[in-house]
Amino acid sequence: MKILICDDDEAVVSMIRFKLTREKLGEVSVVNNGRDAKAILNDMHFDLVITDIHMPYCSGIEITQYIRETLKRSTPIIILSAEGLEDTVLQAFQMGATDFISKPFSLAELAIRVKRILSSQ
Repeated sequence: MKILICDDDEAVVSMIRFKLTREKLGEVSVVNNGRDAKAILNDMHFDLVITDIHMPYCSGIEITQYIRETLKRSTPIIILSAEGLEDTVLQAFQMGATDFISKPFSLAELAIRVKRILSSQ
């Protein structure tokens, strides 16, 4: 399985990458801004995208919209956000997000959600 992490917080990325690799959930690629996310999504297929909502150049919601509307892909998407406002959560789901996790989050919980999503494919 191929997993893309889109987040500009190096500490968060490092922890997620470590956990997913340790759990042997797949090959993990990382980008730290929305522009690079779009570029890699154009060139590669991923089985799961994990994206922060706030990133340079474009947001996780815009990445979700890009995957759904421009690329026409049904790739599962988990949105991460320190902003757990109801409007933000609803907007993420309306754009096609599969799941939403508020920061700070448990790496064990994230791994369980990733396993659930990947096993349903």
